Amino acid sequence: MDDRFVNRELSWLAFDDRVLQLASEQGIPLLERAKFCAICSSNLDEFFQVRVAALKDQVAAGIEEPTTDGRTAAAQLQEINNWAGDLVARQERVFLDELLPALAATDVAIVGWADLDHDERKRASEVYEQRIFPILTPLAVDPSHPFPYISNLALSIAAMVADPETGERRFARVKVPTVFPRLLELGDGRFVPVEEVIIAHLDSLFAGMVVEEAAAFRVTRNADLTVEEDEAEDLLEAVEMELRRRRFNRSVRLEVAEATSDEVLDLLVHELDVHPADVYRLRAPIDLTFLWQLHALDRPDLKDRAWPPITAGRIANAEEADRPIVSVMRDRAVMVHHPYESFTSSTEAFIDQAATDPRVQSIKMTLYRAGGDSAIMRSLIKAAERGVQVAVLVELQARFDEATNVNWAKQLERAGVHVVYGMVGLKTHSKCVLIVRDDGDVLRRYCHIGTGNYNTKTARLYEDIGILTCDDEIGADVATLFNHLTGYTRNDRYHTLVVAPRELRKRLVDLIAGEARLGPEGRITLKANSIGDAEMIEALYAASAAGTPVDLVIRGISCLRAGVPGLSEHITVRSLLGRYLEHSRIYRFDHGSVDGGPLHLIGSADLMPRNLDRRVEVLVPIDHPKHRQWLDQVLEFLLADDIVRWELQPDDTWRRCGPADAFEPNAQERLHDWVVERQMQGRSVAARG
Repeated sequence: MDDRFVNRELSWLAFDDRVLQLASEQGIPLLERAKFCAICSSNLDEFFQVRVAALKDQVAAGIEEPTTDGRTAAAQLQEINNWAGDLVARQERVFLDELLPALAATDVAIVGWADLDHDERKRASEVYEQRIFPILTPLAVDPSHPFPYISNLALSIAAMVADPETGERRFARVKVPTVFPRLLELGDGRFVPVEEVIIAHLDSLFAGMVVEEAAAFRVTRNADLTVEEDEAEDLLEAVEMELRRRRFNRSVRLEVAEATSDEVLDLLVHELDVHPADVYRLRAPIDLTFLWQLHALDRPDLKDRAWPPITAGRIANAEEADRPIVSVMRDRAVMVHHPYESFTSSTEAFIDQAATDPRVQSIKMTLYRAGGDSAIMRSLIKAAERGVQVAVLVELQARFDEATNVNWAKQLERAGVHVVYGMVGLKTHSKCVLIVRDDGDVLRRYCHIGTGNYNTKTARLYEDIGILTCDDEIGADVATLFNHLTGYTRNDRYHTLVVAPRELRKRLVDLIAGEARLGPEGRITLKANSIGDAEMIEALYAASAAGTPVDLVIRGISCLRAGVPGLSEHITVRSLLGRYLEHSRIYRFDHGSVDGGPLHLIGSADLMPRNLDRRVEVLVPIDHPKHRQWLDQVLEFLLADDIVRWELQPDDTWRRCGPADAFEPNAQERLHDWVVERQMQGRSVAARG
C-alpha cells in the first residue's frame, strides 16, 4: 500500500457517511434530516452501479494494476464490502431508531401492515383493489416459464407459492410498479409501504394457491455506459443502443428483506448471478429514497426556512429600467452566485432574451445536464425557429442523463439547431454560452462561463458561480473553443481561458509551484468537489514541504492526506455539507497573476484525472476587484473556525467540528444573509441616489 494517498472509493464512502450524519443532526429540521437519509441511499445506488461495477469488470478482465494507493481491484472490492456493510447498518439504525420515532412524534408515521387498525386495513384494501391489483403482473417460474428478467433498481416481491392439492411449490416474482407513490397515505399523517399492502393481498394474485412466503428484494446492475466512439458510425444511435443494453447488464448488488428465507435467497443469488458477498439483508424497507415523498409534505414546521433567490443587483436595476442584460454586460461583467442569486433571472434570462433579440445572429452553447423540462432548451428552439444560427454541443454520455440528452438532441435537430456530439475520447463538461450580437458599431461576443449545468432544477439546489461578460479576449477564446469543438482545427490556443485537456494540468501545476517557491509567503486556496489526481496531490505535498499554507474545501472525494507530519502538515482539508450541494470550483493563488497579485479562477473542472485528461473543461480568470472580493468573502465564510464542518484528520478519518449541539453557524446561512444584506444596501443606495 502507498500511504501517500487515500483510496478513492473508500473516500467516496466516507463522503456518503458524512451525508448520513446530517440525518442525525438535531439542529436540522426533521424532514430535511429524512431527505439526507434518502440522498445517502441514492448515492449508494450510483456508487454500486458505476464504481463497484467498474471494479468487478476489472477483476473479470484479469486487470491487476493497482491504483495510486496500491490496491488492486479485488482488494478494493473486499474493503468496499466491509465499509458499505457498516454504512448500510448505520443508515438502518438512523432510520429505525432516530427518524421513525421522531417523525411519529410529529404526526408523520411510517407503519407496517401489522400496525394498521381495522379501518386502515379496509381503506388500504380498497386502494389495492381499485388502483394496484389491476396493474400487477405475477410471474411464476416453472419448466415453461424461465426466471424473469429483473430490471435495475426495480423493487420486487419474491414469493413461494404451493398447490394445496399436489404440494407442488413454485417461485414467483411480482414487480412493484412505480406508477403510484411508494408510500400509501392512510390519513392523519400515517403511511404504509405499498409493498406491504401487496404482500398482504398476494392471495388475490395466486387464486387457489397457498402463499408460503413473500419478501421484497431489489437488484442493482452495472449502469455504466461505454461507447467506442472511434468505432461508432453514428454516436447518437450507438448511445441509444447502449441505453437499451444497459437494462440487461451484470448484477452487482442484491438487497433482500431480513425475513427472506435461505431457500429464496439461494434461488435469487443463483438466478441473478450475484456473489454472496454482494447480498445485503435489510431490517429497514429497501430503497429509502422514498423518504423524498415525505419531504414533499406540506409541513413547513419540519423543513428549512425558505431562502428565495434574489435577482443580482445590477440585473435587478436593469429590469426596473427595462434594459436587457447585454446592456448591463457592456458596462462591465456580471458575476452571479446561485442559488443565493437567481439562475432564472440571470443565466436563463440572458439566453431567453437572446432568443428573441433581433440583433442576435448566433447562439452557441455546451449542454451537459439540462434536465427534462428546460426553459433554456425551449429558448434555443425558439431562436432557431426564427432563423438565428444556433449550435449546441450535446454531451450524450453525461452519466444517468444520457436518455434525456438524446431526447433533447433530437428535438433541437428537428427545430433546425446544429447539434454536435463532442470530440472522440473526450466528454465535454465545460459550461459555456457564446452569443454574437450586432450592436450597430460592431459585432460583439457575449459569453456565460459557469461552474454548474444549464439546469433550472439543480440551479435551485446546487451552489454554483457564473460570469456574464463581453470581454473581447474571453469572447475570442470562447469562439476558438467552439470552433475546436464543432469544427476541425488545430488552432486551440487560448489567451485567457485555461482549457483541459490541452493546458489545464500544466497551468495548475505551475501555479502551485509558483506559490511553493515563496514558501510560507505563498498561499493556495482551492474549492472543488473532489481531488484525486496523483500529480496534483504531489504538487500540493511539495508546496506543503516548502512551508506554503494550502487550504482545500473539498465536498466529496479526497485522495490527499491532510496534516500528516513530513508529508502534508501545512495542508488542511475540510468538507462542507448543508441545504445546498457545494458545487462551484474556485482556485485562488495569492501570487498567481501576471502582476504578482492574487489570481482567481472559476470553472467546471475538479482535480481528478478525468477532468484534467479526458474532458473538455474551462476555467476563466475573475479580474474585476468587486468579483474577487466576493470570491474572497465566500472563501472566508467557508474557512471560518466557528462553523459546522468536517475536517480530514492525519489518520484519514473525518471529524465533525463546530458547535456540537446545533447546525449553526454554518457557511451557507452566513453567505445567504450576506447576499441579502448586500442587496438591501444596494437598493438603499440606489433609492437615495
